[in-house]
Amino acid sequence: MNTLRLLCTLTLLVSLGWAQKEVPMPKDLPAYGPDRPLQAPSVKVSRLSNGLTVWLVSEPGFPMLSYTVAVRGGLAADPADRPGLSELLSNTLDQGTRARSAKQVAQDIQAAGGDLSVAARRDCIEVSTTVLSSKADAALKVVSDILQNASFPDNEVTLAKRNLSDSLRQRESEPSFLAMRAMAKVLFANSPYQVVSPTQESITASTPADLRQIFAQRFRPDQAVFVAVGDFDNARMLELASTNFASWKNPDAAPVAAPARPSASPEHAIFIVQRPGSVQTTLQLGTFGPLRSDADFEAAEVANAIYGGTFSSRLTTNIREDKGYTYSPGARLSTYQLAATLVTRADVRNEVTGPSLNEITYELNRLATTSPSDEELAKAKRFLVGIEAIQLQSRGDVAHELATLWVDGLPPEEIGIYGKKIAETTTADVDTAAKKYFPASRTAIVAVGEDKVVRDALAPFGLPLRAAP
Repeated sequence: MNTLRLLCTLTLLVSLGWAQKEVPMPKDLPAYGPDRPLQAPSVKVSRLSNGLTVWLVSEPGFPMLSYTVAVRGGLAADPADRPGLSELLSNTLDQGTRARSAKQVAQDIQAAGGDLSVAARRDCIEVSTTVLSSKADAALKVVSDILQNASFPDNEVTLAKRNLSDSLRQRESEPSFLAMRAMAKVLFANSPYQVVSPTQESITASTPADLRQIFAQRFRPDQAVFVAVGDFDNARMLELASTNFASWKNPDAAPVAAPARPSASPEHAIFIVQRPGSVQTTLQLGTFGPLRSDADFEAAEVANAIYGGTFSSRLTTNIREDKGYTYSPGARLSTYQLAATLVTRADVRNEVTGPSLNEITYELNRLATTSPSDEELAKAKRFLVGIEAIQLQSRGDVAHELATLWVDGLPPEEIGIYGKKIAETTTADVDTAAKKYFPASRTAIVAVGEDKVVRDALAPFGLPLRAAP
């Protein structure tokens, strides 16, 4: 029996070793075709007399269109004693107006062939829908009614608070959420950008009156963009926008101010979130990156793709394919209006918590000190150019991307510039961005897991061990 077990073990080890070897591609495969950056849509830019920005993209043919309205002032604008209030507002914005009940709002938008989506983001609240082109006027009437006349009925707010409280409890059971929330607090400290969700206390304390007050302050045309993409005539759509938003007025108060841009790197320390009984450790390493408007943004995107932003990245090859420490590691550059973060994430087995952090640190420093190969550079650029084209295939995605550009203070032309800049990125550009943003010493480390396991595994790194804020 012992001999059989030994043979089986040896067979498994040989199989695993073989599986980790890079399998060569067939030699008769055709060469890659030329990269084709996304063709930028033609955007007609207008501004109504009340200050509402209008961006229109006419794409005749398929009889659908997408509306997106973004209003500046999201989670980062919430009152200090009501963190995450924007999420409750977004969950109740379409639950009734002065003229429509929640049921009527849903029925009217469904009659136009779509439904409404409302989302609270760091810098804005976004309302969107995709409907039949023939119902453009009817759908816009519903959208404009919500943006101007949302009423936040007491019964709907009560229900939304209960649902949001349940949702928050569910999220707080997930180590990835705990890590994200802790990382935001570590990176942004007292900045409003530290808010990623409500708290149970803020949900309980929030009232319909709070929502009505915030709605009246933030939902103003001079702090909003209306984007329409699809099968319509630009002149006719501008007329519809002018008609439906003509009565939207700006309050006398000043608009919500944007948060300040962080100016210093976070403390290079390990912040522990206790999760008793956890059989894994969730690791996140975070630091600040470039804004989308910064000259080195695209170079940092390419550097991140080489390091950990793609399935063939150095990080994935190392700790997933070679060592088997984790199933799906990754790294992402996220940008906001006045902040940007570079975050590495990995869920690893308890017993490889220390080795995993060691390899992540190694790959960050390797990128900061070692130029990518020509093949790595070509793969990363091809991926980023291709994924942008895939992600912006639908009209709703294009409308969302344009609205995001506006919120970030960028022109609509940026949607076409990005791919071209990626394609033009050189090895020297990547090296410069990597040295600036990717050294491991710039990162704060969040570890979610069994406290003793995490402390024992990470103490040898010699970094301060702190309880996460």
